[in-house]
Amino acid sequence: MKPVDTADFHIRWSWYNISRMYNTKANKYGGTMAIGYTLLNIDKDGTPSTKLAPKMGMEPRSLTRMIKSLETKGWIEKRIDKNDKRMVNIYLTKTGITMRNRTRNSVIKFNKTIQKKINESELKTCFKVLNKINTLIDNKEIFKL
Repeated sequence: MKPVDTADFHIRWSWYNISRMYNTKANKYGGTMAIGYTLLNIDKDGTPSTKLAPKMGMEPRSLTRMIKSLETKGWIEKRIDKNDKRMVNIYLTKTGITMRNRTRNSVIKFNKTIQKKINESELKTCFKVLNKINTLIDNKEIFKL
């Protein structure tokens, strides 16, 4: 089987291109796609640090480095919860909000362009196929673990 005849080749190729596109855009502002994704997942009223990694589908260790980087850039700040001193909440700073808005606008522009250039039926088929692939993986039907 040739790589171009496999589903994972096309998924990986598309994801690589999407990732590169977002990283190129984010790099203009000193960010990355991963930083943008993190900013999008921090609620306006703050997000408990313990909830952020699961919300993003990440390991807490990986997110710790990201949080330190965002704090160094001045895009977020940590605050101890007023009601529970054991909890730390993460808040966007003014600069963080600006960066979050840029990220959000980039994601919206990408999706509007996709919706304009690819008809609704094709998009629904794409989503349906990707959901089926995810279900097969989630149900461990690929390698029967």
